Amino acid sequence: MAERIVVIGADAAGMSAASQAKRIAGQAVEIVAFERGAHSSYSACGIPYWVAGDIDEWERLIARSPEAHRHNGIDLRMRTEVEEIDLAAGRVAARDLAGGRSYREAFDSLVIATGAVPVRPPLPGVDASGVFGIQTLDDGAALLADLDQAKPQQAVVVGGGYIGVEMAEALVRHGLTVTVVDHAAQPMSTLDPDMGEMVHRAMEGIGIDVRTDTAVVGFETGRDRRIRSVATAHGSIPADVVVLGLGVRPNTVLAGQVGLPLGDHGGLRTNMQMQVLGHDHVWAGGDCVEVLNLVSGQYQHVALGTHANKQGRVIGHNLAGSYATFPGVVGTAVSKVCHLEIARTGLRERDATRAGFEFVTVTVRSGTKAGYFPGAQQMTVKMTAERLSGRLLGVQIVGHEGSAKRIDTAATALWNRMTVEDMIALDLAYAPPFAPVWDPILVAARQAAAAVRRAGDGRR
Repeated sequence: MAERIVVIGADAAGMSAASQAKRIAGQAVEIVAFERGAHSSYSACGIPYWVAGDIDEWERLIARSPEAHRHNGIDLRMRTEVEEIDLAAGRVAARDLAGGRSYREAFDSLVIATGAVPVRPPLPGVDASGVFGIQTLDDGAALLADLDQAKPQQAVVVGGGYIGVEMAEALVRHGLTVTVVDHAAQPMSTLDPDMGEMVHRAMEGIGIDVRTDTAVVGFETGRDRRIRSVATAHGSIPADVVVLGLGVRPNTVLAGQVGLPLGDHGGLRTNMQMQVLGHDHVWAGGDCVEVLNLVSGQYQHVALGTHANKQGRVIGHNLAGSYATFPGVVGTAVSKVCHLEIARTGLRERDATRAGFEFVTVTVRSGTKAGYFPGAQQMTVKMTAERLSGRLLGVQIVGHEGSAKRIDTAATALWNRMTVEDMIALDLAYAPPFAPVWDPILVAARQAAAAVRRAGDGRR
């Protein structure tokens, strides 16, 4: 008899797991997958660029349609919500959202890939018409429809993280007057404040009014219950459309109801094979889990499709009787605002302090190409290293075209626990159209190594 696998969630982690298990085990596994939304296997990261107009059709964000998954032997049931998990009986209760029918499905193994949901602050008026969270294709379609039908003129984006910054630029490109309100000292708080200040200036450079150190206290509406302004601790900001860019939280309501282990950030906790701790036949991956940061040694919630796809592949291997592991992350991410590229990996200064490291930091300014080569632009690299050992702890980059993907060199060095002294000798590619003779990462490593040596001399 075939192993029966039930998958909850049909995006990156869930369908990567299902596809990998089916690819390896074939008819030895029977897979039923449930998705409460209308789309499967799509790029949520591409939604701001679709809203901005860089991508003309939402269909281009679909990696694999429900029909394609079914053709590959996966029984994928769209617009069907799993409402209950019964671990003891080995079954789930599901409801067809279109037809209203409820039923149960048995499983030998369960994969939880329920993703994350946008943070909606419990503030007055947050559910008003014209207030949008952006997490799914349906969310993006709803915002675009509102921009077309209501024709708002003034937008407020609450939160200056990745989604907030990307959506602010998208709304500017639709011709709206845009204000970003952020409780932090600088936008893009995944960077240190000194690096975030450069993002702040770039946002103002394209006409965005950025208000930092500002708390939102409510959302004010008119008689039609549509948003009219955003109330802050420093006064009200007119708005006829609002986008919430406050990040996401793990969608683990179902898991929590049956007592599956959750971490400090609300995500499921698993071992390296992506098995839920204490449950041999339950697996989890994607935005609903917490992951180990290999630099700090602490668990965190990281909602990225890169990790979700890798975790799904690992789950699929293990479900099919093969073997794979997901050891953790180093915290690598990139974004952009206008022509400014933003990248980070590893620990910020406050992360390093929280993890108990003594550290040094250096900041260097260099070029994306040889200084004499046409099109050379500026970039800033900030590097953090452990004070005496010189172990690399983190890198942040803000610069123009050609800057951001240099973060991959730093991420690889972090993964391999390299010191900044080790990094100086890295054999990186050089030609004038691509880099200065000393790549900016190597310049930062050289200065960080010198700072480490000075710290050692001071200790003696």
